[in-house]
Amino acid sequence: MLRDYQQRAIDKLYEWFPENDGNPCLVLPTGAGKSHVIAALCKDALRQWPETRVLMLTHVKELIEQNAEKMLQHWPNAPLGIYSASVGRRDIGEPITFAGIMSVRKKARAIGRIDLVLVDECHLINHKETGSYREFINDLREINPHLRVVGLTATPYRLGHGVITDKPALFDALVEPVTIEELVLQGYLAPLRSKITKLKLDTSGVHTRGGEFIESELQAAVDVRSNNEAVVDEVIARAEGRKAWLFFCSGVEHAEHIAGILSERGVPSACIHGMTPKAERERLLGEYKSGRLRALTNANVLTTGFDYPDIDLIAMVRPTKSAGLYMQMAGRGMRLKSHTDHCLVLDFAGVVEMHGPVVAVEPPRRKGEEGGETPVKVCESCGELCHISLRHCSTCGAPFPEPEKKEFKLHNIDIMGIEGQELDVSEWKWRKHVSRTSGKDMLAVTYYGALSDPQITEYLPVKHEGYARERAIALLMKIARDSKANFSNMARTLEDFADIMNNATPPKVVEFRKDGKFYRVLRREWGNVQTSRA
Repeated sequence: MLRDYQQRAIDKLYEWFPENDGNPCLVLPTGAGKSHVIAALCKDALRQWPETRVLMLTHVKELIEQNAEKMLQHWPNAPLGIYSASVGRRDIGEPITFAGIMSVRKKARAIGRIDLVLVDECHLINHKETGSYREFINDLREINPHLRVVGLTATPYRLGHGVITDKPALFDALVEPVTIEELVLQGYLAPLRSKITKLKLDTSGVHTRGGEFIESELQAAVDVRSNNEAVVDEVIARAEGRKAWLFFCSGVEHAEHIAGILSERGVPSACIHGMTPKAERERLLGEYKSGRLRALTNANVLTTGFDYPDIDLIAMVRPTKSAGLYMQMAGRGMRLKSHTDHCLVLDFAGVVEMHGPVVAVEPPRRKGEEGGETPVKVCESCGELCHISLRHCSTCGAPFPEPEKKEFKLHNIDIMGIEGQELDVSEWKWRKHVSRTSGKDMLAVTYYGALSDPQITEYLPVKHEGYARERAIALLMKIARDSKANFSNMARTLEDFADIMNNATPPKVVEFRKDGKFYRVLRREWGNVQTSRA
């Protein structure tokens, strides 16, 4: 049985296809159950159109096996094959084929006619008409010009290229049925919590290539014995009995050095990287999941295709300019756990400061796209424009004042970006409101506190269409129940609803967060009995 947002994902795809040419990308956060959506989509396509042939592509063995396994759970007699050298199978001819891109990239003629290609982790597809994915899909399109492609990803952007729908990208639209925030608030994902770390890794001298730190320079800057010892000692001090620690490191040597210090401190640990033999890797992962190893360090291998829900501590020791990599690292801690309600993130690398909370990450800019402040400053002595890095004016030699140090503080769950402020409510006021954007009617409610408090207004688009309307009506009904609203008289108009709600009991407390120019209400509390969540 699909969750509501998983079914909504499929419904949105079916709504998009008849109205558009091209290829959509389905955006589902890590932990939302992409493999279940893939399985249901394949099953539905074959049942509605029995001649359909589907090819499911991805880049790593683990994702091929996971997706195929979920397919058989969802549809035990599914007509599927696997084409992957790493899995050890080369099945051809089944209506549904799960394949590794490196195994099939030159095999379009052998694969034959395909009607629908699904690509997991599709942000890896090149924006330009080059690379294994683009060339293979072009070969398939020569066989079937009507081929459609559906991408799936939690991070719809590429470093140096921007959003994956920016032309000349393969994808034409993003379909986003649910957000991380919704999944956390609905109890489908575990929240992350973060604390200020004493050590902050310094990358000031590390250069950038292709939009990312140069790995050799990055390792040289951060893989220092004193740094590594400070990281390990702080993790041990903050672990508080946590059972599964995962370290993201800046390279192979860095990961090995961190693992060595953990072992010196008596923490059962191991290192996994790209050169770890397959059998050894599987053995170490098994020991980690069984609890015999408390900590794993890794370099570039445990960001996708690795899911262990009980990870309860993540140490980010890998500075990165990639928002996608940041989200993949953070996502390893968001599965629901058997022993705790959250995962602690210790960000030694400053990636939360760089990219923001996981619910509001800014996608990278396209290569060459201007952004931010001009990197110059003005000399107060002679008015010369100088590069922002200079400490003395290049013309008159006058010293520039020392730059203010930027202090970044993380509260308990700031990495989530969903903790807000509380307002003690003195009264509320409901009214009909007309949207300036759409011209459609909606309900608005303003919460008032003390004179010095902000007035918090939220809008319920109950007259809009689709999911926004459904969600607004469900929330309105919940607020009405919690406030003991009296609907003995029929409410026929929005003015009627507003009058009834104005005579109901307002919450004692609302939790809110500033969201651009507006406020978002996160929680309404009527005391110890009833609580309403947005």
